[in-house]
Amino acid sequence: MVTRQRGRPRSFDRPTALEQATMAFWEHGYETTSVSDLTRAMGISAPSLYAAFGDKKTLFEEVVETYVLSYGAYGGRAFAEEATARDAVGRMLGEAAHLFTEPGHPPGCLVISAAVNCSTPEVEAILRDRRNANLAFFEDRIRRDVEAGELPAGTDPRALARFSGAVLQGMSQQARDGATAEELAAVAEAAMRAWPTGGAGG
Repeated sequence: MVTRQRGRPRSFDRPTALEQATMAFWEHGYETTSVSDLTRAMGISAPSLYAAFGDKKTLFEEVVETYVLSYGAYGGRAFAEEATARDAVGRMLGEAAHLFTEPGHPPGCLVISAAVNCSTPEVEAILRDRRNANLAFFEDRIRRDVEAGELPAGTDPRALARFSGAVLQGMSQQARDGATAEELAAVAEAAMRAWPTGGAGG
C-alpha cells in the first residue's frame, strides 16, 4: 500500500521570496508592513510564509541578517580593506551616498529606516544592538589609530565614532527624503573634513 505524502511541496523560490520581503520591509519599515503585505509582495500564502520563514519577526530577523551580508556589506568591506579608520569611514560614507540612492531598491538603509515608528521591543532591540555594535567597531578602530599615531593623541574615539554614525544615519534619512547621490556625496566629503588631521606628532 502506497502512503501519500501529506501537504504540497514548496512551490516558490525561497531566496527570491526573501528578497521580496527585504524590499517590503526596506520600503515600509517593520511596524507598518503587515503579513498580508508580505504575502502579496512575496507571492505566497500566509501558511507558506509561516512554514518557510516562521512568524513576521523571525522573517524580519532573517531579512536583516541577509541584508547586512549583501546590500549592507559595504561598511565591513571598507574597514577590512582600508589601512586607516579615516580611509575606511570616508569610503563607507562615499559608497553609502550611492547605495542609498541607487535604483532597484528603496532609498536609505534598511537597518536604520526599518526602526522608524517601531513599537515592537524585540525588533527595536535587534536594530539598536546592530547599530550600537557598528559604533563600537568604529570606536575600536579609531582608538587603535590614535594609539598608532595615525590620528592626533587628543582625538576622542567615542565622539568621532558617534559623529560618523550620525552622519551615516542622517544620510539614510535624507536619501528617503529625496536627496541625490551627488548631494549625499557632498555631505560625506564635508564630514571627512571635520575629522582631525595629523598624527601624534601634529
